[in-house]
Amino acid sequence: MPAAAQTPPATQPGPAATPQAAVRPTPTTAPGERDAATTDGPPSVTKHEIRVGSRTLRYTVTTGVMPLKSAAGETEARLFFMAYTLDGVGDTSRRPLMFSFNGGPGSSSVWLHLGALGPRRVQMMPDGAMPPPPFQLVDNEQTWLDFTDLVFIDPVGTGYSRAARPDLAQRYFGLQGDIQSVGEFIRLYLVKNGRWTSPLFLVGESYGTTRAAGLSGYLIEKGIAFNGVMLVSTVMNFQTSRFARGNDLPYVLFLPTYAAIAHYHKRLPPETQGMELRRFLEEVERWAANEYTVALAKGDRLTPSERQEVIDRLNRYTGLSKTFIDNSDLRIEIQRFDKELLRDQRRTVGRLDGRFKGLDASNASETPDFDPSMAAIRPPYTAAFNQYVRSELNFRSDLEYYILGGGIGRWDFGSDNAYADVSEALRSAFAKNPYMRLFVASGYYDLATPYFAADYTLRHMALDPSLRPNVTTTFYEAGHMMYIDQTSLAQLKRDAAAFVQNASQRR
Repeated sequence: MPAAAQTPPATQPGPAATPQAAVRPTPTTAPGERDAATTDGPPSVTKHEIRVGSRTLRYTVTTGVMPLKSAAGETEARLFFMAYTLDGVGDTSRRPLMFSFNGGPGSSSVWLHLGALGPRRVQMMPDGAMPPPPFQLVDNEQTWLDFTDLVFIDPVGTGYSRAARPDLAQRYFGLQGDIQSVGEFIRLYLVKNGRWTSPLFLVGESYGTTRAAGLSGYLIEKGIAFNGVMLVSTVMNFQTSRFARGNDLPYVLFLPTYAAIAHYHKRLPPETQGMELRRFLEEVERWAANEYTVALAKGDRLTPSERQEVIDRLNRYTGLSKTFIDNSDLRIEIQRFDKELLRDQRRTVGRLDGRFKGLDASNASETPDFDPSMAAIRPPYTAAFNQYVRSELNFRSDLEYYILGGGIGRWDFGSDNAYADVSEALRSAFAKNPYMRLFVASGYYDLATPYFAADYTLRHMALDPSLRPNVTTTFYEAGHMMYIDQTSLAQLKRDAAAFVQNASQRR
């Protein structure tokens, strides 16, 4: 069980022993005095190797910034990237190429990069809890580099990526500006590296799934078609996740995740606590999509007996008291759930991963002080990346590397008083490229992007029946970043490898 964010329990086992990289990097570009993130100089290129199973993978890492220029040739922004390519590949038309980014908005690509996909990984406890500092990187035997080349992109305002002038920054801080700038990066990368005929993939996490879905529709109009789009912890339709008066949808779609977390913490009545997780969640999903949806739609027309039946069911599925459910008007908001579930233990539960427990200053407050699941991962990833990029990748900059937040302004969702929704862009990309495959990965304990909300969006895309077999969905007994759990990390790699192999086949 992930511990409270402050201190791991003394009885918790130490991190699994993993050998350090056998070969240290060999710089092939001499370090200069310039700040590599703020000038348009050559990238840093280093050589490495890693042992994955019975194979030794030798690979090249290219670390630098891609300038985005105006029609007049002036640099308007620089996007930081890290590209991993397998050495000794003769025919790149058969070697997949995957572009990766995280979400936020305002998050760098560090989480997928150093948590799951890249050949180096932040060492966490086996269940994903934070280890004691100092933090370190280890070789990642679950790297995806053995089946695809990888390019990690930091959008403007994240990582080392910046607009060239402050007055240009706001154009990138919105749904469309973000898609257009990352789309231009992808086009330029294909041009500069001659990878137009490689099998092409996108992988995004969280808001990165919003970006990936939008990019699939945007780039098909630029003549760039993807073999596959991979969505990790998905949000495409923001009506499914925004708690607001008049929008009852999130209360329905979050309920199965509340139930999963309550089941994990053993807060349920005996008749539901004893059920196998997946069977239990199927029951919750059926009730949420039918009786609960109807009850919320009735509003004040619910009879007292109908209202009591809903209260009893919500108690059965969440373990929350009937009084709390009644006082909440049958609608359980996420932060109230996080605070209420373990209130009698003076603990909160995490938003990114409901298995984590937090300690608040006051047990009487209505919402948590912080997210213990974010508190557990931010320090290790921050320290590991900043050490890695300098000591192993020979990239030097005095800029702050914006891990999550701090670099973007107010985000323009471009939704004109409606909820942002990019699922239509994805549907359109499917219609124009029927060979494209979609992979959707969800964690049962993720309250940031609940799995049932992703399922709802997929089922409301109006995807033609002939294209529905192109969609693969996978589930993990983990949270938003399912890969911090070593069991889920290995399962995710197996699922992704099978998906990429299938989507790369010439038909």
